[in-house]
Amino acid sequence: MAHFCVNCGAPLVTKVLEGRELEVCPNDEFVLWRDPKVAAAVVVEVDGGIVLGRRAIEPGYGLWCLPGGFVNDDEDPAAAAVRECMEEICAAVEVTELLGIYHVAKTTAASIVGVAYRGRIVDGHGMSPGAEMLELGVFRPGELPQLAFPSHREVLQLAGVMPREPASRPSPPAVRPRRSSTR
Repeated sequence: MAHFCVNCGAPLVTKVLEGRELEVCPNDEFVLWRDPKVAAAVVVEVDGGIVLGRRAIEPGYGLWCLPGGFVNDDEDPAAAAVRECMEEICAAVEVTELLGIYHVAKTTAASIVGVAYRGRIVDGHGMSPGAEMLELGVFRPGELPQLAFPSHREVLQLAGVMPREPASRPSPPAVRPRRSSTR
């Protein structure tokens, strides 16, 4: 796909900057930086299990996933997590813990920086499938169905719901927040 300079409209050319191939304008200083998108996912715990939705959309149609999605540009990641739960499982969810941050490498689209949370359904609220889900289920850790996204397996590992698998490729581990103690 051809890209063009936002300043002068010229076709961008490939140039090595900071040791990376990037698209730049041959006429001015414009650089098309390929920045990642930010997503949030929530491990919603109910009755000793984890809430998953069976996807009604691609990618992963018919497979199961955690509630979550992309963070809007004017949105805090935790607020996005709550919004995505409302959209996907039609439930008011309270975020109770930051589980960690993870990276999803992509080759055909922008990579993703994921922010994983633990949450619970607000007292008195039920849940039902939103427009992007065929159905919802609550699964115990040893009975999880096939997940749509490997990154959701990583989130469940951060939550301690799934055992860590040996990495098939070297990659840095997800970052877990440090717990501080007050004295």
